[in-house]
Amino acid sequence: MRIIKVAVLPGDGIGPEITAQAVAVLHRLASQGCFSLEMDEAPVGGAGYRASGHPLPEATLRLCKSADAILFGAVGDFSLDTLPRELRPEQAILGLRKELSLFANLRPAIIYPELAGASTLKPEVVSGLDLLILRELTGDIYFGQPRGVRTLENGEREGFDTMVYRESEIIRIGRVAFDAARKRGRRLCSVDKANVLETTQLWRDVMTALGKEYPDVELSHMYVDNAAMQLLKNPKQFDVLVTGNMFGDILSDEASMLTGSIGMLPSASLDANNKGLYEPIHGSAPDIAGKDLANPLATILSAAMMLRYSFDMSAEADRIEAAVRKVLADGLATGDIDRPGSKRVGTAAMGSAVVAALGVQ
Repeated sequence: MRIIKVAVLPGDGIGPEITAQAVAVLHRLASQGCFSLEMDEAPVGGAGYRASGHPLPEATLRLCKSADAILFGAVGDFSLDTLPRELRPEQAILGLRKELSLFANLRPAIIYPELAGASTLKPEVVSGLDLLILRELTGDIYFGQPRGVRTLENGEREGFDTMVYRESEIIRIGRVAFDAARKRGRRLCSVDKANVLETTQLWRDVMTALGKEYPDVELSHMYVDNAAMQLLKNPKQFDVLVTGNMFGDILSDEASMLTGSIGMLPSASLDANNKGLYEPIHGSAPDIAGKDLANPLATILSAAMMLRYSFDMSAEADRIEAAVRKVLADGLATGDIDRPGSKRVGTAAMGSAVVAALGVQ
């Protein structure tokens, strides 16, 4: 039986609650003989800082490097926002992306039939939505140098960051995007701001050249401001979108609201060998932490993505996704996806319902 080693990093706020439900789902599958599961837990983010004085403790990083995949909750703790930037909880996820070379971020946005009415857009606009956003994760303005705040001769302060991409980085994420499109509707839209930014003119040039290697995939280009509008106007026109780090951060969060709740969106961040970090795209939500209110479905769906992408267990991933569809069809809903006629449940009850939907074998 295959052994899979997973590092579990619950993090801050609602992180421990939602991660516990995904862990329970994985344990249910393991108990059915699908695989043998080895899990080790470690602190990260604010919890990491409180444990050892750093948001990404050395022991946590070692565990992640030795694991086959990482299941991540959320980081963020308002009480630590006065710390130097390099010690704030959010630096943990940036550090993991850099240290593990997690350059490809996959964020699917899918509308479940039961939640079409939960979107802020009209049901006819979003019903049937199924798109995938590929975000480059280790370059761009988030990591570019130089950066900082300096004082000018007149005493005024000036902040500066550098947007930078190497050709090899664009090719690397581009291949992931084209390959993903081949497995879906064979349509890829590359998003840039080539009319203003030299960096993204290079992005467009490289993507255009790379597209000649994928004649079976229809490649189009769109400026990021238009893409943001089109996601609201006609989101079903898209199959796969690929873009840089900053644009991808913004567009994927926008796409989350098409689905009715950010609590429904999983994500995968992969290296060149498909080792990945899997997490919901929402934050730590400290205002509802410990109140059994958080939606665990994005984290559970992230666990499904982990089985599919890092372990090539598509059948097991399909079972988790089918279990999520069943609990939604049964009318269960946490507060963020509550709708007329639904049955309101908490974090633990929602997780337990997904476990039960997996059945017993």
